[in-house]
Amino acid sequence: MKVVVKIGGSGVEEAALLARCSHVIADLVSDRHKVAIVHGGGAALTRTLKQLGKESEFVNGLRVTDAETRDVAVMVLAGQINKMVVAALGAAGVAALGLSGGDGLAFRARKKNGGVDLGFVGEISAADSRWLDAIWSHGGVPVLSSVALGSDGQYYNVNADQMAAACAIACHANALIFLTDVSGVRDKGGAVIRWLNAHEIKSLVTDSVVSGGMLPKLEACRQALANGVGRVRILPAAQVEAVADFFISKIDLGTEVMSS
Repeated sequence: MKVVVKIGGSGVEEAALLARCSHVIADLVSDRHKVAIVHGGGAALTRTLKQLGKESEFVNGLRVTDAETRDVAVMVLAGQINKMVVAALGAAGVAALGLSGGDGLAFRARKKNGGVDLGFVGEISAADSRWLDAIWSHGGVPVLSSVALGSDGQYYNVNADQMAAACAIACHANALIFLTDVSGVRDKGGAVIRWLNAHEIKSLVTDSVVSGGMLPKLEACRQALANGVGRVRILPAAQVEAVADFFISKIDLGTEVMSS
C-alpha cells in the first residue's frame, strides 16, 4: 500500500519520539508499504523567528508570512528540520531522501487567497508524483518539507497538513495518517470523536468546536477523502506504535475521518 504520514508537533520536536516514529516507519517499509513522510516544524520556526526579533502571527491556524519569514521558513523547514527527520529515519535503517516541494517541481504552489492577505502563504495547485515513484522504486522513503514554488519563481510556505493531503492525493495513497500532539478531534463536551464523517466538519467549524491548527488539518482530511485517498486518521504521536494496527482494524485511538 501507499501510505503518507504527516509528522508534526512533538513528533519532530522530541528526539526520542521522533526515533519511535522512525522505527514504526521502518517496520512499514519492511512490510513492503510505500511510505512518504511530510513533516511540520512550526515550533522550531517560531523559535527561530523570535531569536531574529520577529513575532509570529496566525490567522485561522495559518502563519502570516512576509518575505523575511518565508526565507526563514525555507531555512528551518527545508533545511534543519528536514535533515533532522532524514537522520532519524537513517538511524532506524531507512533510506530516506529529503525534499522540498520545489525540488523537481514536484509540488507547485499558488498564493492562498482569503479575507486576509497572509503574504507568502501558498496552497498546492499542482503535483507530480514521479519523483516519489522514483524514490520508491529504489526502496527509499521521500521526506517532504512544506514549502513549494509558485509560477512566479517564489517559494511559498504551505501548511504541512495540507501539503500531506496534496501528497496523498497525488500518489493515490491508500492511507493518510496525521501524527499530532492532540488525542484527536473533540466534540462540544471535550470527548474525542473516534469516527467523524466529513460532512460533519462544517458544523464543528461553524459552532467553533474546532479552531486554530485543527482547522487546516480537518480541511486537509476532507480534501484527501474527496479526492480518492482511502483512509484518513488523526493519531496522537505518543501512541505511534498503533499505526501498525491501523491497516487491519478500526483502532480505538485518535479520530478517523470518513467520507460521507
